Amino acid sequence: MADKKSPASGWPIVQGDFHSGDAQSSVAVVTMGSHLDEQGICDAGAAICGSCKTENLGLEKIIANIISNPNIRFVIACGTEVKGHLAGESFIALHANGVEGGKIVGTKGAIPFIENLDDAAIKRFQEQVEVVNIMESEDMGAITAKINELKGRDPGAFEGDAMIVEVKEEAGAGEEGVGEARPLSGELALIHARMKTIQMMVTDIGYRDRFAAGVYSGKVEGLMIGLIVSFALLGFLLMG
Repeated sequence: MADKKSPASGWPIVQGDFHSGDAQSSVAVVTMGSHLDEQGICDAGAAICGSCKTENLGLEKIIANIISNPNIRFVIACGTEVKGHLAGESFIALHANGVEGGKIVGTKGAIPFIENLDDAAIKRFQEQVEVVNIMESEDMGAITAKINELKGRDPGAFEGDAMIVEVKEEAGAGEEGVGEARPLSGELALIHARMKTIQMMVTDIGYRDRFAAGVYSGKVEGLMIGLIVSFALLGFLLMG
C-alpha cells in the first residue's frame, strides 16, 4: 500500500463550492463550469470534487486545498469551460507554465492574475500533482473510470508535509454560498482585464518617457559642454 501522510488540520482548509471525500485518496476532481454529482464523484474515490468558475480566486482555493494534502497526486480537470474566464485553460496553463508578474503564462482567460499564492506554493503545486485533462467531459462513467485508473498509479504521499497558504476573500465573497466568490460575467470580466492591461501599458509608457527624458537631457548637456570646450579652444587659438 502506498505511504500516506496527514493533511493539514481541518482539511480542506479553504471553504468553497465543493464536496470532500477520503483525505487519503490520491485524486482530486475539478468540474470547472459544470455542476455534476460531486458527492457521487467523492464516493467513487476522489479526495475532493467541486466546480471552479474563476481563473484567479477560484484556482487559488483549489491549489490551497491540494497542497495542504500531500496525499493528492492527481487532479482531473473535467466539465465545461467557463466562458470568458477560461478557468479550465488557466488551471492547466498555471500548472504547466507558472506565473510571471502575477499573471498566468499561456492563457487567454479574462483576469488570470494570482495574488494569494507565492512562487513556493505554485512550485509545490506543479511538483506535487499531475493534471489530467479531460475537459468538456461530463460523463460520470468516464470520470469514475479515470479516478480508478489514477488510484491504481498512486505513488504515495508527496515527500513534503502539508503546505498551508492563506487565501484572502474578495469583498462580497461568500454571499451566495459558503466561501464562494461571486463570478463576473464573461463580458464584464473582459472589460476588467482590458482596463488592467491598459493600466499596465500606461505605467510602462511612463517608465519609457522618463528614460527618454533622461537620455535627451544627457544629450543636451553633452552638446553644451562640447560647445563651451570648442569656444574655449577657439579663443585660445586666436589669442595665440
